[in-house]
Amino acid sequence: MLSLCQHGYEALLERELTAAGLAVTEKGLGWALCGSDLGRDESRASTIPQEIPPDLAFPQLTLLAPREFKGESVNALAQQLADFFLESLRGEKVDAIWPCVFQTVPEVVGLGRRASGVEKAFDELLRKKLARIAKLAVPELPRGPGKVRGLFVFFADFGRVFAAREAWSGGQRRMADDDAAPSRSYLKVEEAYIVLGREPLPDETVVDLGAAPGGWSYSAAKRGARVIAVDNGPLKGGAFGNPLIEHRLEDAFKFQPPASVTYDWLFCDLVEEPHHVMQNIVAPWLVQGWCRRFVINLKFGHVDSLALLGELRASESPFTKHATNLRIRHLYHDREEFTVVGERS
Repeated sequence: MLSLCQHGYEALLERELTAAGLAVTEKGLGWALCGSDLGRDESRASTIPQEIPPDLAFPQLTLLAPREFKGESVNALAQQLADFFLESLRGEKVDAIWPCVFQTVPEVVGLGRRASGVEKAFDELLRKKLARIAKLAVPELPRGPGKVRGLFVFFADFGRVFAAREAWSGGQRRMADDDAAPSRSYLKVEEAYIVLGREPLPDETVVDLGAAPGGWSYSAAKRGARVIAVDNGPLKGGAFGNPLIEHRLEDAFKFQPPASVTYDWLFCDLVEEPHHVMQNIVAPWLVQGWCRRFVINLKFGHVDSLALLGELRASESPFTKHATNLRIRHLYHDREEFTVVGERS
């Protein structure tokens, strides 16, 4: 299996895969390969593990049973990919849209152009052979985490690509910005909704701890939710003066709901030591049942990120004890932080 991550976090990806019992045999910019049997035919693919633990944080997309192809030209790579895809389609019925996803590492200059050229040539070849199936292809992953079938191609270099028919998606993806959003952090909570598979609804209640300058509060309010934004700092952009956002100039660590009040959502994105947040916000909010769902960011820049992951997943963690549908992710828009989403059990 070939796991893809955000560039710059390859070492942490390798550590997490190793901790999960997977042997990393090779790694490069934004990827790590587990296993080395890449020249097999489809009849042997059943001997390769077809799933990875769904709660891994750093993999954004994992190609299952990938095949490796090499070629010096766009047409050579496209032809190999077309042959692979057509051969794998034998006996398979395709009557709905399917993901046809070509990915690269953006930091490699010119690699995106090479991938686009191969993708176009592949599409032309597929349309000549199977026009109906080609028309059903969409160039993006389905929303949310899980196992998906289609065609997934990753360019490790200009002449080296990996391709697979199945992949495991962690749910991470690049989000579209909003000019009225007060900060870049808006993108993180928008992405977190996809990972959780749920977003705030009109008239739901949200408490946003550490809200300023208001990116997360604005995200909820634009969906019609009613927000209490708790922060001593100012709100900006679309959060400032928003009729659905009540700004309370208070310490986020001291805020508590009134008696017998349960909020639909807890948001928390504080630039604080993660254990301090866990002890003083996560634990009381989940133990007391003050929220029904949560999106929480925990910074790992000054702690061992893998040790922190272990603590979050441990049996004594408040997440383990009091939450369900728990997902811990290093998002596309995250930096040195984990985003934790889930529901109060």
